[in-house]
Amino acid sequence: MSRDFSELGELSVLGQPAGHAGPSAVMYPGGPDLDSGLPGPGEAIPENAGPGGRRPEWLKVRLGAGETYAGLRRLLRDEALHTVCEEARCPNQGECWTLGTATFMVLGSVCTRNCGFCAIATGRPPETDLDEPRRVAEAARRMGLRHAVITMVARDDLPDGGAGVVAETVRHIRLASPGTSIEVLISDLNGREADIRTVVEAQPEILNHNVETVPRLQRAVRRRARWDRSVGVLRAGRRLAADIGHRMTTKTGLMVGLGETWDEVTQAMGLLREARIDVLTIGQYLRPSRSHLPLVKYYTPAEFMALRRIGLDMGFAHVQSGPLVRSSYHAAEQVPGGDLAAAV
Repeated sequence: MSRDFSELGELSVLGQPAGHAGPSAVMYPGGPDLDSGLPGPGEAIPENAGPGGRRPEWLKVRLGAGETYAGLRRLLRDEALHTVCEEARCPNQGECWTLGTATFMVLGSVCTRNCGFCAIATGRPPETDLDEPRRVAEAARRMGLRHAVITMVARDDLPDGGAGVVAETVRHIRLASPGTSIEVLISDLNGREADIRTVVEAQPEILNHNVETVPRLQRAVRRRARWDRSVGVLRAGRRLAADIGHRMTTKTGLMVGLGETWDEVTQAMGLLREARIDVLTIGQYLRPSRSHLPLVKYYTPAEFMALRRIGLDMGFAHVQSGPLVRSSYHAAEQVPGGDLAAAV
């Protein structure tokens, strides 16, 4: 059955800035004048793509600028810290950094997994930096963050999968910046409940773990992960938090554009809500390079708005849905007791 989104309209993600003269002011994610996800020879042009398979106009974003952006960049370099904003080439880096917020990535910048969608480096990680939690906390304090997001690379080489370092980072932030709420975006920790408990007992306000795509595409997109295990991480986290009397929000995210059908997306949303997950983010898959999974479709802003409305009708407390939405986008709005108004 065809879907009519004409009443929702096309949302303007970014207006052309006054005096714009070149790609220094506006860019496509992936480079100021390079669309690194262009189809290769013989590959199909994604649905809704621009001329030559380029990204559509609604995916233009502003580059970061200004003293706040520059100051944050200096601070992260001074503390030798990594951000997922940079490592994963997040399209919202300019917006978030200009506002003085960032998502810290602990346990280094090399992941032990090789997912087909991800731009983060894969290989053998260096020795774990046990001083990293203190430096992250110091950066959060100096930034004056209202909400800090701590994410991690998968560390299957460690006995606890890195759970201890994540928990220690939460505790350090609590000491250095007591007024800062905290979200953790963790790997599946291979489904080990003891390691999930380690993270939950540090009492973050939000426990986030992304399922990334619909059940049918899990093996192709997340080669060492499973839908049931990922949902199980969030189910276990909710239960363990209740056991210690901690009020904690559970959260997950989906990418679209990898070849899933509309019905598969809405069915996946329904399964996530059945698992009592509170917050859902939905964003456009953007191919980092031709060596990554091909992009099948660019969803329109109106389609993202429709998915948001479907999610709210299902009972999610918050649905962040839009072409440039990533898991940590506007994360402060999702803290328990905060503003849970949904947004595109």
